Amino acid sequence: MSNLTVDIRLARQDEAADVAQVYIDSWHDTYPGVLPGALLRAMSPKGQTARWLTSIRGGGHEKVLVADSGHGIVGMASIGRARDSALGLDGEVYTLYVDPAYFGLGVGRALLTGAFSTLREDGMRSCVIWAHARNHARFFYEAMGGRLIAERQAKLMGEACPEVAFGWKSLALVERTGAR
Repeated sequence: MSNLTVDIRLARQDEAADVAQVYIDSWHDTYPGVLPGALLRAMSPKGQTARWLTSIRGGGHEKVLVADSGHGIVGMASIGRARDSALGLDGEVYTLYVDPAYFGLGVGRALLTGAFSTLREDGMRSCVIWAHARNHARFFYEAMGGRLIAERQAKLMGEACPEVAFGWKSLALVERTGAR
């Protein structure tokens, strides 16, 4: 498959529903059997649109980026200052999701590149990404040069949720051999 050309840019308020739909579709594709079914069923377009609209409007430390194919939003990412200063990295990609219909077309790579560029513009020098330990995106982060730097146990709906952190000491992707 060839790469899809996408424009990576800040999300607009009128795109909150599209951002929410990519987020929901990605979770429903990625996490069945991994996260509680009740959590996945509780993800409503109305609730997620409100959540992402708040993030897009700002007021916090988070920025929301979208991958725009010219025909719609096919990916999203949220970024900002690292929430765990103990790791020694100053930036963080909080979320990065691609519409499952666009997997393998370079959208994730473009989003991660755009996220790193925006973090650099905001004065950061490094980055961490936390992912569920059973999320296959972990292989993508490793292929993009991320190093496994930490593990933790979080809770989602009262259930244990193992997470792993990938770190980049500089905001540059160094794709490893065999990267998709």
